[in-house]
Amino acid sequence: MSGLTIFNAHPRLYWGQYGANPDYAWLRIGATRGGDGFLRIGSLTVETTGVLGVWEKDGRTSTRAFPHWMTLPSHYSLSEGRKYHFLGAWMLAIAGVLYLLWSLVNRHVCRDLVPRQTEITPGHLWQDIKNHARLRLPRGEAAARYNPLQKLAYLSVLFVILPVMVLTGLGMSPMMNSSWGWILDLFGGRQSARSVHFIAAFLLVAFIVVHLVMVVVAGPVNEIRSMITGRFRLPAEKGDAA
Repeated sequence: MSGLTIFNAHPRLYWGQYGANPDYAWLRIGATRGGDGFLRIGSLTVETTGVLGVWEKDGRTSTRAFPHWMTLPSHYSLSEGRKYHFLGAWMLAIAGVLYLLWSLVNRHVCRDLVPRQTEITPGHLWQDIKNHARLRLPRGEAAARYNPLQKLAYLSVLFVILPVMVLTGLGMSPMMNSSWGWILDLFGGRQSARSVHFIAAFLLVAFIVVHLVMVVVAGPVNEIRSMITGRFRLPAEKGDAA
C-alpha cells in the first residue's frame, strides 16, 4: 500500500536506465483529457474510471493512479509513503531472513518444499492445476503434505520473489546505489529495477490472495488452528464418515 503511494508520484513504468513523461512506458495508469481513467499495458488500454486513474472521495474527483483506499497513507504524501515503505521493508526483510534460516536449519525446505522428480512432470502438474481449479483439494493423509503447486509457490516466494524485491529495493535506494551500483546493473538499469520491483510486489500480493482463498476453501478453523498449535485434523477421505 505504501508502494502504491510512491507509484502515484509517477504512475509509469519503463525498461532501461532512464524514464520520463515523453519516454515510452510499458505500463501507465492515468486519465484522459475527457476525464476517463485508463490502464495501459503495452498497446492494450483498459478503461478504469472509478477504480484507477479517476475516482471520487468525499464528493471530489481525483486523478491519481491508485485510489485512497489502496494506499498508505490514504491521503497523498510521498514523504510519508516512503517512511511507511522503509518500515515495512525492514520488517519484511528481517522476518523473511529469519524464516529462511530457520527453515534451512530444521530442514523444512529440503524435507517439505523441494518437490520430487515425479511431482514436477508436465502430466502431474497439469492434473494438480485442474484439481485446484475445480477446488478438489487433497483428502486424508495427502492433505498433511504439500502438493506440487504449493511447493513450487513457496520456493518461488522464498528464493525468487522476496530476494528480487529486496535487491531491487536496495538498488533504488540512493545511498545503496552510490555504494553498490552493481545492483542496478544486474537488473539492467534503475527503471528496469523499478519495473521488476513492481512486478514482484504484485506477484507476492497474488500469492497471498490465493493462499487466503485456499485456506478458506480447505477449512479456515482447522487451517488456522494448525498454524498456531501445530495440530492438524486430517480431512476425511471421500466415502469415510465425517
